[in-house]
Amino acid sequence: MSTEEMMLEELKEIRRLLTPPPKPAPPEGLINEFVDFISKYKVLGLAVAFILGIYVGQVVQALVNSFIMPLVQIVYPGVGGGEITYVLAAGPILDSLITFVVVAFVVFIIVKIATRIGIE
Repeated sequence: MSTEEMMLEELKEIRRLLTPPPKPAPPEGLINEFVDFISKYKVLGLAVAFILGIYVGQVVQALVNSFIMPLVQIVYPGVGGGEITYVLAAGPILDSLITFVVVAFVVFIIVKIATRIGIE
């Protein structure tokens, strides 16, 4: 094999390596298109973040309303408006924590099932 033929073969190999692979064919069927959409745009992750964010917000709100604001009202009685309550209540905090844990577990199970069927 001459030097020119070797160079030509090498250039062909370089061209083959630099050529991008063809795009995969779009999925056929409504269900396959839906699964592709969910996977491609990471909709499942966005939904999980949104749902858990709502429940974390409820935990924080219960903590502020049941624990922090009564302490603030002791120091500054005019803050918070209306009647002054000096009772520190753990019930709403526990309720919101239990709700958060249950919702997080359900979301975990849904994500686990979705991963098994191919949605990431």
